[in-house]
Amino acid sequence: MCNLYTVRKSAAEVAAHFGVEVPALSNAPEEVYPGAPGMVVRKHDGAMIMQSMTWGFPLRLKTMKPESKPKPVNNVADMTKNMWVGLARKPEWRCLIPLTGFSEAEGAKGSKTRTWFTVKDQPIFAWAGLWRISDEWGPVYSGVMTDCNEAIRPVHDRMPVLLHPSEYDTWLDGGFDDALAFQARCFPDDLIVMNRTDQPWSARASRADEPPMVTA
Repeated sequence: MCNLYTVRKSAAEVAAHFGVEVPALSNAPEEVYPGAPGMVVRKHDGAMIMQSMTWGFPLRLKTMKPESKPKPVNNVADMTKNMWVGLARKPEWRCLIPLTGFSEAEGAKGSKTRTWFTVKDQPIFAWAGLWRISDEWGPVYSGVMTDCNEAIRPVHDRMPVLLHPSEYDTWLDGGFDDALAFQARCFPDDLIVMNRTDQPWSARASRADEPPMVTA
């Protein structure tokens, strides 16, 4: 799963990459965590737009107290599941998630560190996503996952569905079979660049050793 990614480029640079206008307002940080805002590119009235949404679909478990906040489901494990299939079938609910890198936790329990992945020769790239309007948080999005390639396997057995620029329109406008094909394919090993660091996984607050279980 992916529970941390970065957008270490200005809004203007991201907008230029996707050929969209710079949004008037954005509260998306450079490091994006589940339940926090992030930038999303989607189609609206036939045109591409970029806007801020919350990363993760709100999920309220039966065991949760009424006053508890929902948990953000920020990864899509299988687009044919009931939670996702209705959105995945309709191109208007698909989106592109801009990013400059994504991270996975690696190491022994209690001392996990961040291992970063980027795409070779692509300072900005895109992760296939789904979005909707929620009662709790307004517009929300979640990133589609797939089986990892060999470049990522030493760290994790799953990875984001990454898209080449030439594939953006197919993801946004294609049929359901096109969307499923992206989730079934393996992204080229030689395009993934790995960077192991000594930065603690939970560096934001050092609250937890393991990423939250937020995949559906």
